[in-house]
Amino acid sequence: MRVRYSKYEASLDDLTSSELMDMLEDFLLDSGFSDPYNRYQPDPDRQPTLEDLYDALLQALLEQDRIPEEWMREARFANRKEDTRLYREIQRLIQRLQDEGFIRLGSNDPTEPAQGQGMQGEAQETRLELTNKSVDFLGLRSLRSLMGALGKNNPGAHATRHYSSGVEASGETKPYEFGDQPNLNISETLKRAVMKGMENLEEEDLIIELAEYTAAMNTVVLLDCSHSMILYGEDRFTPAKRVALGLSHLIRTQYPGDQVRFGIFHDSAEEVPLGRLPTVQVGPYHTNTAEGIKLARKLLRKMGGEMRQIIMITDGKPSALTLPSGQIYKNAWGLDPVILAETLKEATLARKEGIPIHTFMLAREPELLAFVKKLTQITRGKAYLTTPANIGRYVLMDFLTRKISRN
Repeated sequence: MRVRYSKYEASLDDLTSSELMDMLEDFLLDSGFSDPYNRYQPDPDRQPTLEDLYDALLQALLEQDRIPEEWMREARFANRKEDTRLYREIQRLIQRLQDEGFIRLGSNDPTEPAQGQGMQGEAQETRLELTNKSVDFLGLRSLRSLMGALGKNNPGAHATRHYSSGVEASGETKPYEFGDQPNLNISETLKRAVMKGMENLEEEDLIIELAEYTAAMNTVVLLDCSHSMILYGEDRFTPAKRVALGLSHLIRTQYPGDQVRFGIFHDSAEEVPLGRLPTVQVGPYHTNTAEGIKLARKLLRKMGGEMRQIIMITDGKPSALTLPSGQIYKNAWGLDPVILAETLKEATLARKEGIPIHTFMLAREPELLAFVKKLTQITRGKAYLTTPANIGRYVLMDFLTRKISRN
């Protein structure tokens, strides 16, 4: 009996929702660099629509050679793409993502506020809204890629220089004090009992094991989204967003007592909810670092706690300042002494509040290096000269290994 084998051709039904999200990851995190027009004329309010999602899925399927040639021929000669099998199958994939809770579709009315975390298209375009499930997916994907060089050990809590009578023993002991956990060192306590007798034992004769004292850390991540982050031949902003998403996922899953919030700074500064972070675009143009630090200090005051820090990712020197009148003073040429003085003033206020600023520089301009060196000296933070390709590893390694001490 002769057996004839035919070539196996995968169908779109073979794609899982996770695979679809993998294919759409770059589209969902796009910062405007892929669009040459938007790269030179950035629109901070630019957001993808349902039509953009269709085009992104079509491009991804073409790159993976998953579309039958017959469907392509039909689409090329069709009068309306809505009448083709290709269009109907891609719409079915979009519906699957919607049914499984990765995306939501808003109304066609651009004046109607979005429900939940969302992206708003222009008039006559259906809005596309990311859900918490999709944000978690992107965060986990970012974390896995960023932590590839960190080894197999699970991260623990943040270490301090203090001790407590807790769970993880440090190897040191001390006499018992009221309020300590009754974690007795049996051998030392028995020695005291033998020497003095049980009837003569006092409170300080009870020797307890000391453990490392750990505490919660509150973090504000500041992302520079000025024009330079996509202007000079490379996308610097999308890697910064990946880091922020990965860091958020790490904190929420491994450090449940910690808090993290996000801010962006450009001509001014504002807080960005986690659900909107993946779709933030570059723009406007300048770098108002002082306003970014002021925003971070305000957020940290609301979060409370003693252990606080600011992580700032930037590629440019300060070039804008919010004046008392509310106007934005801008000067992109050199280190403007007025802008520099006000920015360092904000850094000094952060230092007085015990908040270190850890800066990750995505460029090597001498003026940026000089500014960050001064900023680091003032706040007793850390500075890293890095690139978009390895910034995630540096941010996460620093977060996992930092020793915290009180000023």
